[in-house]
Amino acid sequence: MLNQTSITEFLLLGITDIQELQSFLFVIILIIYFLSLAGNGAILIAVISDPRLHSPMYFFLGNLSCLDICYSTVTLPKMLENFLSTHKAISFLGCISQLHFFHFLGSTEVMLLAVMAFDRYVAICKPLRYTVIMNHQVCTQMAVTVWIIGFFHALLHSVMTSRLNFYGSNHIHHFFCDVKPLLKLACGNTDLNEWLLHTVTETIAMGSFSLTLLSYFYIIIYLFLKTHSCRMLRKALSTCASHFMVVVLLFGPVFFIYIRPASGSSMDQDRTVAIMYSVVSPVLNPLIYTLRNKEVKGALKRVIRRRP
Repeated sequence: MLNQTSITEFLLLGITDIQELQSFLFVIILIIYFLSLAGNGAILIAVISDPRLHSPMYFFLGNLSCLDICYSTVTLPKMLENFLSTHKAISFLGCISQLHFFHFLGSTEVMLLAVMAFDRYVAICKPLRYTVIMNHQVCTQMAVTVWIIGFFHALLHSVMTSRLNFYGSNHIHHFFCDVKPLLKLACGNTDLNEWLLHTVTETIAMGSFSLTLLSYFYIIIYLFLKTHSCRMLRKALSTCASHFMVVVLLFGPVFFIYIRPASGSSMDQDRTVAIMYSVVSPVLNPLIYTLRNKEVKGALKRVIRRRP
């Protein structure tokens, strides 16, 4: 798996090369990272400790919070280190590891959002059978499945990227190691790697997005056909609104980076858009869920009151 070339490390050029902005960006990213850890950690603690949140919806929300904690930890600590360093290096093995965990957690999250949409579909459209269909064993199996698929999807990219030859420049025009910037540095034929990126990754992203949209399509049709109360309609749609906002925040940038044609690709644009799903999205997710969900807010208040 290890690459037998002269390059033993890469240099991450980061968000900007303007030195005057480094300290300012360090403070901003540090605050965002802290808020991401605190917000997602609070939701995770609430879901685990409060029996009222021991339901499929909050089980998957706990998984999402765990993913967001790990997801931001893959890229942000190294970014913070590079803001204060003049030698922004990452070892070859460290780069491949960062690539692996970034795609592992990212692909798992997009599939988990599809599972969460299906959970809302069952809860709203089949309420009498909800506890039977979405029992604890089924929920656990669904969560484990998306984590396993995400791991092997990322392993495919990390193994194939590690087998490429890197003879020339080791400057990565990004703030973390990703497949597309590394393919631009690779020597030799990268057709197979690009095919995997545009076929396997697109299949996971488009498949998850399609399943999510399909679930919401059925929910909307069901509500308009079966629900004659405006109050009940608003309540049902409100339970889906938070999840749909998270879907838009994640899938929009992902489609821009990985599904857009390569001919229209710009490293500066990719780097800017990547900030949205790797930095901003993990910190917004807990805010979206807590601000719009009375049960989560109530659970967090109970957790705070129980503290000595």
